[in-house]
Amino acid sequence: MSERGERTTGGAGPLDRTGRTEPADSATEVFVAHRDLLFTVAYEMLGSAADAEDVLQETWLRWVGVDPATVREKRAYLVRIVTRQALDRMRALGRRKESYVGPWLPEPLLTAPDVAEDVELADSISMAMLLVLETLAPVERAVFVLREVFALEYDEIAEAVGRSPAAVRQLAYRARAHVAARRPRGTVSPAQTRAALQAFQRAVETGELQGLLDILAPDVVALSDGGGVAHALLRPVVGADEVARLLAAGWWRRDAERSVEPAQINGAPGLLVRVDGEVDGVVAVRVENGCITGAYHVRNPEKLSRVARETAVRR
Repeated sequence: MSERGERTTGGAGPLDRTGRTEPADSATEVFVAHRDLLFTVAYEMLGSAADAEDVLQETWLRWVGVDPATVREKRAYLVRIVTRQALDRMRALGRRKESYVGPWLPEPLLTAPDVAEDVELADSISMAMLLVLETLAPVERAVFVLREVFALEYDEIAEAVGRSPAAVRQLAYRARAHVAARRPRGTVSPAQTRAALQAFQRAVETGELQGLLDILAPDVVALSDGGGVAHALLRPVVGADEVARLLAAGWWRRDAERSVEPAQINGAPGLLVRVDGEVDGVVAVRVENGCITGAYHVRNPEKLSRVARETAVRR
């Protein structure tokens, strides 16, 4: 596997400033040290933790055949591998989405509270941003993620996506403009998101919808993902009145013991819904100017395994 500018010419480790040969790291130690970063890159490109884990496995199989002592920049080398594998997976995932039953939403993650302290990272893994990234072409999405989130240089990204640095600059420019036109406007504090979710929670627990109407934007969009397995909306519902009527009509199951509890979902406040003690769904919201402009309800059981325990993400 040829990687320009990353491999040394000999089998020994790279030289330090004194000219002595450094001991080679083991493949396992290097991979484990960068695993959370690699998962985050793959997840932001795919919106699926399950597919990101598959990409990590494929990356490991390629990395284990490389002598780490012959790689100068191990982080960049591994990011390059994971990007290429994620691009291949994105194309296959796109074909799966064409036959998906109902709206497709990203797979939610239960994240540690400190993720929110890295505002850029938290924004990049938010449900709202992942949905915006879904509107990009695969290579544009890879370029945007690697440049805007992980601050890779253009020549590094060019190596990863198989394009020239000039082409990557153009892709980055188009992707930034595309995302800027669709991403939530203005900075939203966790406190604002929690307030919006509390109104949402009160409405579904008490049936009192006026508080919810007060927090919903006139053009709010509600999406629900059941994947054809769990009961969910088959199409988006648009408008505050329509979304409120949807809740009043029993969007939430009322035939079982249900509880709604706050949780940290994808770096931001969210809601975890349990029915008879089992996780039944996750609710995340997009908030702009103090109002909910997007409500995302994931019920597909195949997408709920990552809310049972925290997932580590990092840049």
